[in-house]
Amino acid sequence: MSSVLNACITFFSYAVIAMFAQNAIFSRGLGVSRMIQLVGDDEVSSLLFGLQLCVIQLLVAPLGHLTNNWLEPLGAVWRPLLRPLVYVLCVSAVCGVLYLVLTRCTKIPHRQHLIGILPIAGFNSTVVGTLLVTTTQNYSMAQSLGFGLGSGLGFVVAVLLVTEAQRKLRSRAVPDAFRGLPITLIYIGILAMAIYGFTGHGVAI
Repeated sequence: MSSVLNACITFFSYAVIAMFAQNAIFSRGLGVSRMIQLVGDDEVSSLLFGLQLCVIQLLVAPLGHLTNNWLEPLGAVWRPLLRPLVYVLCVSAVCGVLYLVLTRCTKIPHRQHLIGILPIAGFNSTVVGTLLVTTTQNYSMAQSLGFGLGSGLGFVVAVLLVTEAQRKLRSRAVPDAFRGLPITLIYIGILAMAIYGFTGHGVAI
């Protein structure tokens, strides 16, 4: 009973860490281009995209953990070379399963929209980058699951923050040369520095 409780505590603590202090977008720059495109795209629902990303992250995490154990005996030469290919195969397997579920279960809400955004939700640097982080840091299964879910939720938080900022950054006080993408990137950079500070990093003097 205590081991299950400890695993649950580890899962939720790593999910919170990945969502805020170790937000994949702001602290590691993963998925920034996709986030900027998503904020300005009225045809793709940010909430549904984030939800699907969370599901993919949660399902890929155990596969990444198991394949990392399989890659461990290959040594320092072959392991880094095969790791990205194996992770892409893991993501492909998860996306294939989700595609079958979405095509077979007709009662799932927004089914056609979820099928349309499945490739971009699965094959992006946020998913593969999270896998690399969890495996290179030798996370346990509970830590990998928590970090995977938290990274997906962190993507949603980042999209909401940038979406809200887009409304305020249209102010006339912003010079013409900085309006649009430049001021958005500056805003993301300031947020990234603030969140990077949560991890204990400071300015060297």
